[in-house]
Amino acid sequence: MLSYRHSFHAGNFADVLKHIVLLQLLEHFGKKDQPFCCIDTHAGAGDYRLDSGYALKNSEFENGIGKLWHRHDLPDAVARYVQLIKCANSDGKLTHYLGSPLIAQQLLRTKDRLCLYELHSTDVDFLTASIGKDKRVKIFHADGLKNALGLLPPPERRGLVLIDPSYELKTDYVDVVNALIAMHKRFATGTYALWYPVVDRRRNQTLERAIQTSGIKNVQLVELGIAADTTEHGMTASGLIIINPPWTLTAQMQTILPWLTNVLGDNGVSFYRIQTLVEE
Repeated sequence: MLSYRHSFHAGNFADVLKHIVLLQLLEHFGKKDQPFCCIDTHAGAGDYRLDSGYALKNSEFENGIGKLWHRHDLPDAVARYVQLIKCANSDGKLTHYLGSPLIAQQLLRTKDRLCLYELHSTDVDFLTASIGKDKRVKIFHADGLKNALGLLPPPERRGLVLIDPSYELKTDYVDVVNALIAMHKRFATGTYALWYPVVDRRRNQTLERAIQTSGIKNVQLVELGIAADTTEHGMTASGLIIINPPWTLTAQMQTILPWLTNVLGDNGVSFYRIQTLVEE
């Protein structure tokens, strides 16, 4: 479980979708004056170098953020996401990619909080260095899927929980549903964003059915596929299952996903999904 390093995949097409959605959710929270709490159960290292080390092994970022970097026709939401990444690359070259914790940190106001969980001992040190001395942010060297429940409900009574495990273990597909059910019982009005990969569509179908029969209401799914489903090794699509999404999210994704499909996908086989899994 601890062998997974997101550095291999930083900035790929799955990160693009995940972080655009994360940005949409955090911007929505920021529209109200009341403070909010964001919890990231699998925070990772925070800042990833794209010009050396793990990232260059497969250069997955080239088919993700790399395809967006020099474009001038970005939809507004995509442009705001790319601009956030550009702020970490002051020389204009794409050498750094911000993970979810640093993207969330940029959207925090003085009164908001960010709670980050990371179990990998090396990555938690990188994460601590990346975040810096920020009193709004608390870092836990622990398993967020098991321990984040203790933070719910947050004192702010407004919050977002991002769950994006590696899915190295098949049991992860069951564990995330159990965690969501437990969290939702504690904090039913919270927003939850569960990221998932598509490496075997049967596992995803089982995951979706489990959430549909969980008793949780108001569940939306968004997915981006850059290649046709296959039984071969490798991720062909990814998506997020969002509980209590902003009412504006569907319309936003109806603009963003077709555009991303054309730019990041493989012509003829790329696709997207926007689906209500459970009505409100």
